Amino acid sequence: MTGITIGQLAGYAGVTIKAVRHYHQRGLLEEPPRDSSGYRRYSAQHAIDLVKIKTLAEAGVPLARIKELLAANPDRFVAAITEIDRNLQERAKELRRARQRIASLSAGDRLFVVAEVADYLDRLQELGVSPRTVQMERNGWILMQSASPKNASIWFADKVDAISDPEFRAIYLKYDAAYDWSPNDRRLHALAVRAERWIAKRHSGRKGEERSVLDPTIAELVATSVGLSSPAWDRLAEIARERRASRQPVRPNGR
Repeated sequence: MTGITIGQLAGYAGVTIKAVRHYHQRGLLEEPPRDSSGYRRYSAQHAIDLVKIKTLAEAGVPLARIKELLAANPDRFVAAITEIDRNLQERAKELRRARQRIASLSAGDRLFVVAEVADYLDRLQELGVSPRTVQMERNGWILMQSASPKNASIWFADKVDAISDPEFRAIYLKYDAAYDWSPNDRRLHALAVRAERWIAKRHSGRKGEERSVLDPTIAELVATSVGLSSPAWDRLAEIARERRASRQPVRPNGR
């Protein structure tokens, strides 16, 4: 029996023997009977069919459609190829969108906050704020933007305005540094008083302005998710509470 071996067939068509066997399994390429020696012998038609299969596959035609195209008349073949090309274009668009999403991941944490917040966080780093505190702020903004976007925009505008004040920046940097202080450090009291005075001065000049009310649930969620504190920061919060509690309420007659 004349013919060529599977290895020769694969070599002529420029594919692997494994590919030929795969096309057999998919029913794309007819499998010839074995000769008396137990080997399969392929004809010229097998080689022609294999070249067609390879050409269509390399053009992006799904294997599930190749058998249909091999048996199609010219008009049906053109229509099917047009449809396949349209599908490939859609896939190409999806791949481009996927690549854009992958490329956006190179922005790191900027991906999870709006551009304005990302710029603000970059500003904090430029001011010398520790990566620890910048990350704390980032986590807080991610949650606030999701839980209450309207209020988050108000809080953010207020924070951006505050960071433009040299006194606030100085207090912020001191607070950041205080993370590593001892809870018995005498500087904590001075820092608490300084922050209290800045807040009082800021609020006294902003009567009538729109201010958002922080939902206690959101506040608790942000605080617990941030998961960042220290004995010194806890002591600062305690000092602030003690000072508020020690103030006498102002009576209408001024006494």
